[in-house]
Amino acid sequence: MQHQQAVTALSAIAHEGRLAIFRLLVQSASDIAAGDIAQQLSIPSSTLSFHLKALQQAGLIVSRQEGRFLYYSPARDEFANLLAYLTDNCCGGAGCPVTDKGETVCQN
Repeated sequence: MQHQQAVTALSAIAHEGRLAIFRLLVQSASDIAAGDIAQQLSIPSSTLSFHLKALQQAGLIVSRQEGRFLYYSPARDEFANLLAYLTDNCCGGAGCPVTDKGETVCQN
């Protein structure tokens, strides 16, 4: 991931509403219709469209159309790239140790 891509992605989720949308999508086991996102987060449709567009332009979410409905899901590979970029030099570039529970433990 390039530096500017990381800045764009972080800027997109640096808003309370967009962060809530992204977290909802990440926590979901399947795609979520735009109307369901609006209902679950109590976001007006016009505001939701604005936020979804920003997240999509940042590459953090993807959409698919089924009939007249749009369904959204996180762009998991792009999010993984963002996390990798952010932690690239963690622990001096040696990588952080992992516990027997699979949790990363940074010693810095």
